[in-house]
Amino acid sequence: MKAKNFDKKFEEGENISKYLDISKAKRTEQKQKRVNVDFPLWMIHFLDKEAKRLGVPRQSIIKVWIAERLEKSHH
Repeated sequence: MKAKNFDKKFEEGENISKYLDISKAKRTEQKQKRVNVDFPLWMIHFLDKEAKRLGVPRQSIIKVWIAERLEKSHH
C-alpha cells in the first residue's frame, strides 16, 4: 500500500493496525513504568470513543495526549 493511501485511511478514522507489522518494533531508550490513574467516567467514555474512531487502544490515546502536552510545556 502506498503511503498516500495509508495516510488517507488513518485520517478517515479507519483501523489501520491490520496494515502494520509491529513484530519487530522496539522502544529505544524508553523504559516503561506502570502507573495507576483514576479518571472520571465521562473521561473514560470520551477516551474510548476517540480510541475507537482512530482504531487504537485507549492507552495509546492517553500516552500521545500526555506526551504532546509535556512536549508543549517543556519547550
